[in-house]
Amino acid sequence: MVYRKESVFGFFKGMSFPLASIAVYNSVVFGVFSNTQRFLSQLHSREPEASPPHTLSDLLLASMVAGVVSVGLGTPVDLIKIRLQMQTQTFRETSLSLKNRAVALGEQPVYQGPVHCIATIVRTEGLAGLYRGAGAMLLRDVPGYCLYFVPYVFLTNWITPEACADPSPYAVWLAGGVAGAISWGTATPMDVVKSRLQADGVYLNKYKGVLDCISQSYQKDGLKVFFRGITVNAVRGFPMSAAMFLGYELSLRAIRGNYPVTSP
Repeated sequence: MVYRKESVFGFFKGMSFPLASIAVYNSVVFGVFSNTQRFLSQLHSREPEASPPHTLSDLLLASMVAGVVSVGLGTPVDLIKIRLQMQTQTFRETSLSLKNRAVALGEQPVYQGPVHCIATIVRTEGLAGLYRGAGAMLLRDVPGYCLYFVPYVFLTNWITPEACADPSPYAVWLAGGVAGAISWGTATPMDVVKSRLQADGVYLNKYKGVLDCISQSYQKDGLKVFFRGITVNAVRGFPMSAAMFLGYELSLRAIRGNYPVTSP
């Protein structure tokens, strides 16, 4: 349907804003996790220069902090992306109840681009409108990052021989890919809720909040609705996360020279 209406360019709708901000977003999230983990490790170490093994509690806490930070940065980015992607249909095709509004606005899309989308949301919904779906994103990202960083650290430690100080690029790539597939696969139910909440408001408001969205979605489509796209998410998560972790590790090694690099 998307290809018939908008050709191949329809699959890349709304990607300019995420692409422009993804480097900052990922560097902050990875930096917050790494520094929080380092801070917690130093608290347990009597020798400031020592690097004690990562404990599960430290990894979980650092992952949760990274998840909270990711919501603050990522919610507006995801919102703009989803709002722009939702413009596949015109107003007239969306709902008969919006017929008068469609006639008044014609066939023009709601948003002309990322900047216009931000300005429109702030004007009509206030600054809080940029954080629509933040609750669902918090429920997705906090456990999601726990299932992202923790498997990565344990897998790299498991794959890497004890004689090696740092994991090999192959170990980083494999562990990062597996961690990404696990994280994105398990995050799918809350990702569905988050996307529905953020798409809400383009044409009309259907949901009052996270629980109302879950309830309405379940009543209309059943339990299976929360697992739509789980295969795509898991498959996509492997190469994306593998490349991300590998780029992060190699960048740190290049910057720090011969100094050992903690994972991640």
